Amino acid sequence: MLNRKQLIGANFSFQHHPFRWTAEHLRAMGFDRMELWGIAPHLDLFHDSRAQLAEVKAILSDNGLTVRCFTPEQVLYPVNIASGHRSYREASVGRFLHAADICAELGATYLFLTPGRGFECESRDIAFAHSVASINRIAAHARNLGVSCLLEPLQRVESNIVTNANELYALWRALDDEHIDVVLDLVAMATAGDSVAGYFERFAKRIAHVHVVDGTPAGHLAWGDGNLPLGDYLAELGAHGFTGTLTFEPFGNGSYALDPVSTWRRCLDAVAPHFNQAEQA
Repeated sequence: MLNRKQLIGANFSFQHHPFRWTAEHLRAMGFDRMELWGIAPHLDLFHDSRAQLAEVKAILSDNGLTVRCFTPEQVLYPVNIASGHRSYREASVGRFLHAADICAELGATYLFLTPGRGFECESRDIAFAHSVASINRIAAHARNLGVSCLLEPLQRVESNIVTNANELYALWRALDDEHIDVVLDLVAMATAGDSVAGYFERFAKRIAHVHVVDGTPAGHLAWGDGNLPLGDYLAELGAHGFTGTLTFEPFGNGSYALDPVSTWRRCLDAVAPHFNQAEQA
């Protein structure tokens, strides 16, 4: 069974609040580790500066928080490491090389990557090759800094390269770096028709991080706002001996962003019965 220490905080849904306010509330919820979403105004790849990075580090220290992974926004922003437009692709890789630098300075274990997407009117093979080349460059730079990478598949509306476990496995095996681990996003898994068991058959102990999100099956919803059997998924994770981290990813500019604390506390109440109670005592 999973234990509560595996659950970490994140700033998803907190984008309309200052980072210090966010960190204080994550600390109040009992977190000492977090996934840091690289969103403005917290710490994005377009406006970061030495002063802002120093401020983020101070806020983390003041609240007893460390960063498990840094997750720059890379789906909504004009950042696409597999773009068919060479200059955009090169600029995107450059931003992620800098993101690895940020990870090293924050003391983060992981830099979070997604595969990007190619032009819809071109062969997927072209985009796949761009994604492999870009990830190899980023991962090599990160490795030289002592930072590992995480790789997450996307939904079809977000990518035409990796949208299911089989495609993720093919990309993962095509990469040069043996230190790239895998993210299991429960909504992405469900929309692709994949399963927890299927992920473990392919990736086993290389699954290092899980996004616990509800959906219908799509949508990054708070626990209970969708119809996915999240409790069953967590039980399967525990049965497979999952030792990585988990966090919630309620997403969007709607009610979650208006009251992120209530959203997160609702998720915490829902997930509590699925942890080893003896280890929480």
